[in-house]
This record gives sequence, C-alpha cells and structure tokens, in this order.
Amino acid sequence: MNDSLGFAHFLSNADGVATTILVLMVLASIGTWFLIVLKGIVAVRQRRASGAFLDRFWNASSLEDVARDMRSHGVTDPFSHLVHEGFSAVETLRSGNAGTRGLIATGSADEFLTRALKRSIERDRSRMEYGQTFLASVASSAPFIGLLGTVWGIYHALLAIGMSGQGTLDKVAGPVGEALIMTAIGLATAIPAALAFNFFARSTRNVMAELNSFAHDVFVMLSTGVKDSGSNDPKATGDRVLSLVERARGNH
Repeated sequence: MNDSLGFAHFLSNADGVATTILVLMVLASIGTWFLIVLKGIVAVRQRRASGAFLDRFWNASSLEDVARDMRSHGVTDPFSHLVHEGFSAVETLRSGNAGTRGLIATGSADEFLTRALKRSIERDRSRMEYGQTFLASVASSAPFIGLLGTVWGIYHALLAIGMSGQGTLDKVAGPVGEALIMTAIGLATAIPAALAFNFFARSTRNVMAELNSFAHDVFVMLSTGVKDSGSNDPKATGDRVLSLVERARGNH
C-alpha cells in the first residue's frame, strides 16, 4: 500500500468543494467550543449571583432593604433584574409618569406591573438563549456536511483509481479511508454541539421555571406591600399601597 496516503495526502489533493466543506466544519467547531466556554462561564457566574441575591432578598426585612442592597451590589442576574424592573414599574406608577408612555401604560396598576415583570423575564430568556440556535444548527447539519465531504472525496478517489486502472483493494482502501475522515470530523463537530444545546436548553428551562415562580412572589409583594410594611393585616397594607399607585395614575 502507498505509504504516502493519509489525511495530509487527502488535503493536498482536495479540490475547492472539499476544502470549503472542511473549512466550514472547522469554523463550526471553533464557534461551538467558543459558545460552550462562554455560556458555561456565564451560567456559573449567574447561578452564583442568583443564589447570593435570593439569600439576601429573603433575609431582608423590607423591600426598602432590598432596594438598598441592589444599589450596592448592582443588577447581576435574572432575579435581581426582575426585582429591579418591578421597582421601576412601581416608581413609574407612583410618580405618574405612566400616563405619558402611551399604550404601554393602559390597564390597571396590577396589569402594568404584570407586563413589566413579563418583559423582564422575556429579556432574560433571550439573553440565556443566546447562541443556542447556532448550536442546534451545527448539531443537526454537521454530520450531513461531513457526509457530503466523504461522498465527494470517495467520488474523486474512485475516478482516480479508475483512470489508473489499478482497482485492487490496497489501491481502493487508502483513498476511501481518507475520505471517511470527513464524516468523522462532521461527527466530532456535531456531538459537542448537540450535548451543549441540550445542557443549556435544560438550564434555561430550569431558570425560567424558578424565575416565573419568583415573579409571582415579587408581584404579590409589590402589589400588596405585605413585606414592605410589616403589618399583620396584609389586606389593609395592600389597599394602602394600591391606593397610592392608583392615585398617582389618576393625576395624569
């Protein structure tokens, strides 16, 4: 068998189509690993920041303490972002600025606050899903792109063997084996992308489930003022806060 056969020999004899396919898979692999590292680091930091914020939130004595804590620590995770958006919505209603914001301010105070929390959740969902479309595309297409490269390589290898008139097994196995490397590269590109997509998609679903549950608690606290006032009569304090909010909206 010719000792010169191998992947280097395949590359040196590859035409434009084979080279383009190989470059595409290399770029896809680089992009996949870049997203895996980037999203992995972001996910770890976000999980730690979320845990720390939730501990401080539930241990705070009032929403004013939560606001002071957020001013000192900043908005660094989806949960603190949700609370920040809730505070902003309440302040907008109380200051009467909602009346100048058009259709976004229509409806009751509760509806305005609900929409603000929903917008916050959707923005965080979009941020967490960054890059997942790319991972899904690579996972689904890379094996077929690699297979295309293999078919193209085998086609040209067989043409060369046919023109040489040497159709023995040792003359066929080398070129065909070279071409099959393209399929292996396609699988090596697709498998990490598929695993990463499933991992990050599951992580996003878990965070969204926790965030939606937390949003309900935030809505109740902001709309009733139970935690805010420390009163033993939630309805009375809730009526007081909602009255202030509605009165602020009614002035415009």
